[in-house]
Amino acid sequence: RVEHPAGGYKKLFETVEELSSPVTAHVTGWIPTWLRGSLLRCGPGLFEVGAEPFYHLFDGQALLHKFDFKEGHVTYHRRFVRTDAYVRAMTEKRIVITEFGTYAYPDPCKNIFSRFFSYFKGVEVTDNALVNVYPVGEDYYACTETNFITKINPDTLETIKQVDLCKYVSVNGATAHPHIENDGTVYNIGNCFGKNFSLAYNIIRIPPLQADKEDPMNKSEVVVQFPCSDRFKPSYVHSFGLTSNYIVFVETPVKINLLKFLSSWSLWGANYMDCFESNETMGVWLHVAEKKKGRLLNVKYRTSAFNLFHHINTYEDNGFLIVDLCTWKGFEFVYNYLYLANLRANWDEVKRQAEKAPQPEARRYVLPLNIDKADTGKNLVTLPYTTATATLRSDETIWLEPEVIFSGPRHAFEFPQINYKKYCGKPYTYTYGLGLNHFVPDRLCKLNVKTKETWVWQEPDSYPSEPIFVSHPDALEEDDGVVLSIVISPGTGPKPAYLLILNAKDMSEVARAEVEVNIPVTFHGLFKRA
Repeated sequence: RVEHPAGGYKKLFETVEELSSPVTAHVTGWIPTWLRGSLLRCGPGLFEVGAEPFYHLFDGQALLHKFDFKEGHVTYHRRFVRTDAYVRAMTEKRIVITEFGTYAYPDPCKNIFSRFFSYFKGVEVTDNALVNVYPVGEDYYACTETNFITKINPDTLETIKQVDLCKYVSVNGATAHPHIENDGTVYNIGNCFGKNFSLAYNIIRIPPLQADKEDPMNKSEVVVQFPCSDRFKPSYVHSFGLTSNYIVFVETPVKINLLKFLSSWSLWGANYMDCFESNETMGVWLHVAEKKKGRLLNVKYRTSAFNLFHHINTYEDNGFLIVDLCTWKGFEFVYNYLYLANLRANWDEVKRQAEKAPQPEARRYVLPLNIDKADTGKNLVTLPYTTATATLRSDETIWLEPEVIFSGPRHAFEFPQINYKKYCGKPYTYTYGLGLNHFVPDRLCKLNVKTKETWVWQEPDSYPSEPIFVSHPDALEEDDGVVLSIVISPGTGPKPAYLLILNAKDMSEVARAEVEVNIPVTFHGLFKRA
């Protein structure tokens, strides 16, 4: 087990300046000639405004990063996204918009009378797009998990405009993990107000760009609505599963208390984190819908409690849905452990905190699609290659037990990526993940989901980001290609960060491109081929 007593990981949570123009990276090794395009990634880059700190990992202001690859040369660029949250903070030199875990105090320059009236405007929802970037038609959007997404220029990293999803489709927000099909169709999920005042979850579909070149956002539509286990308390949803015929939604016990959310925050200094609570009895409910018909399957899948942020992949096999997930056991919200004070603590304290947190485990669940009441009491899973079970109970629920595909004490396989273009929603073998050691990202891991074999890249005092798989243009096999990750290695001389290129077959180093600036934590992103 690797230790981090020097605390170099703290550099992941340090404010940096944006660049006025791209800088050249210093390459060691050989960049494959076929690797042409840009790695685009999002994360926080400003962790305080003047003397006012942000408190949570998901509060820092959005910084967009780009590594460009062209004929074996690499450049690095970064710009802050000009969101309302950022622009107003820069203008007023204070935190103006409440973020995930940081309350924005009212303007001290206003008198008590005008402050009183601003209480009744309701909450100004943040547009801090620090989580991911994704394509819609020919456009690229940076996003968080609210109703606001931000159109950006993927070449210059300039901010184009804020877009409010509420103006196009009936959702209160959408996840930062849409599914994008090979024709450009975008699917996403968000909380919404359903029938008779109760909460629900809408799956939205944005069609690909048509010949008329009209913005596909104008043609967004709701394709199916999933019911909510509690009419007043929707579950937190971060991602979902998609195959060619089915949509899988996992409803976890991490709940949003809407009464807290809608009551006037400003009267009691609340933020988003204050509105989460756990349902200690419901466990986890899984829902399935037919994608093309937009019809819910009337099957009640149940299992014991976990947190879920990232689906690895989902596929159909012989009347079953195979659902691979990065879970955290139990109902306590993992985000409670992601305050910056926790993450910046000394190594012994970081470990102490992580001991109390939910434990990570990568799991495979198998959902039978064809249910016969005659099979009550039996395990319905007949696939030869999995130990996962699904037992039909007398109350007509189906109780699921998983097959564990990766588990290590306080060692998470997280931020999973696959050969998405060719294998999303299909039977697959490999996934690439970021290894979290007591929440500290200190290795990159490749996992064979069939044999559970793993390959690891790790170096002392080095802190990588989510690995992005880029397929070789003439790939014959699923893992023909490279894996890209941004690594910081603060202790090792003048070059504190680099872009790492690994051979996806065995996770061996192909090349690295070093830069002379620190790069704070990034969450998600994509490779845009040239």
